[in-house]
Amino acid sequence: MNPTPTPTAEPGLAPPEAASFWQAFAFWLKLGFISFGGPAGQIAVMHQELVERRRWISERRFLHALNYCMLLPGPEAQQLATYIGWMLHRTWGGIVAGVLFVLPSLFILIGLSWVYIAYGDVPWVAGLFYGIKPAVTAIVLQAAYRIGSRALKNRWLWGIAAASLVAIFALNVPFPAIVAAAALVGYIGGRMAPRHFATGGGHGQSGASYGPALIDDHTPPPAHARFRWSRLAGVVVVGAVLWAVPMGLLTVLLGWQHTFTQMGWFFTKAALLTFGGAYAVLPYVVQGAVGHYGWLTPVQMIDGLALGETTPGPLIMVVAFVGFVGAYVKAVLGPEALFLAGALAATLVTWFTFLPSFLFIFAGGPLVESTHGDLKFTAPLTAITAAVVGVIANLTLFFGYHVLWPQGFAGPFDAVSALIALGAALALLRFKRGVMEVIAACAVLGLLWRLWG
Repeated sequence: MNPTPTPTAEPGLAPPEAASFWQAFAFWLKLGFISFGGPAGQIAVMHQELVERRRWISERRFLHALNYCMLLPGPEAQQLATYIGWMLHRTWGGIVAGVLFVLPSLFILIGLSWVYIAYGDVPWVAGLFYGIKPAVTAIVLQAAYRIGSRALKNRWLWGIAAASLVAIFALNVPFPAIVAAAALVGYIGGRMAPRHFATGGGHGQSGASYGPALIDDHTPPPAHARFRWSRLAGVVVVGAVLWAVPMGLLTVLLGWQHTFTQMGWFFTKAALLTFGGAYAVLPYVVQGAVGHYGWLTPVQMIDGLALGETTPGPLIMVVAFVGFVGAYVKAVLGPEALFLAGALAATLVTWFTFLPSFLFIFAGGPLVESTHGDLKFTAPLTAITAAVVGVIANLTLFFGYHVLWPQGFAGPFDAVSALIALGAALALLRFKRGVMEVIAACAVLGLLWRLWG
């Protein structure tokens, strides 16, 4: 995920002009509409625009901020945008950057979710999703491989990954329990065998230079980025209020067991467990939204991930689809207000999912800016990353089962879906094709098969 620097700056290049708030606003709005390709693609776009072309931040400071965001639960690309926006234009700069990173995809997903749930049985729509589902299975397999190839550097970490796969697949252990157990194993292992738990991710520093930047290697932190206990306390209090007020209103007006209230509580927990990115939290969402609450079916969950893969913004925005479909199908506001229920639910779950990400940046940013040394994964986080590999492998099995045996093992094997999934996996893993290319090709194949097969 680390951008590969190609220094192009010439000696004596003049410093860039200061970026106004509205210049930054225009860029963050544009980014919200073009941020395809998952976190790797989104981070690469920000690096190209902010480090190489505009020189709003230096290579080293960019990677330093990214290191911190990689340590946090939540979508690291959105948090990186929030961090840089905050450094440039204080709190409102961070809010604008983070919100605009998410807002376009929220509106797009509300619209696509409505089309899906209202017209999903239309033959051409069903054909598109028939081809996309096997592609999604291959994409999740690629995620397991990509994370595993970086994280599983020794037999200890392989053992943790295998144990987490058995725990969630065979024993149905809740995802939070797996995270907690992995953290404990990592903590103990880091003390007893530190060299085996020193392979965590993170992004090293780079010596690349693209010329002077607004926030350069040795630029001192601005006044708003200096750590103060009073400021930290203020962020915590404001964050608590922003969470407690909507949650309290939902509880008082609708009751604790109401779908909206339970969605708010469930996705608050999900937001605090997304170590390793969206693919890591998806099993938890599946366990809760599909298995426990029954907000949507396994097939709908796969379709939702497909929509998330094909829209801009963080992949974790699939939660908006989950909220929309759950509230729409359950008609939580009555049969006359199905779309309103879905749109409100999508907005609510987006709020509760992303609020912690902003708080982590505004609370922790000043601490990070107090030192420009490398940040590294701790031993517990290394173990959590290894466990995440096993959890994502289980997600591949879950999706594969529902795609290849849509009626269960008692029903027929879907050979066409298997061929599409195999082709998608080869395209991704062997030929290194982009996710959007693979999804588009598989959608066309599915449409052709359903209409003329």
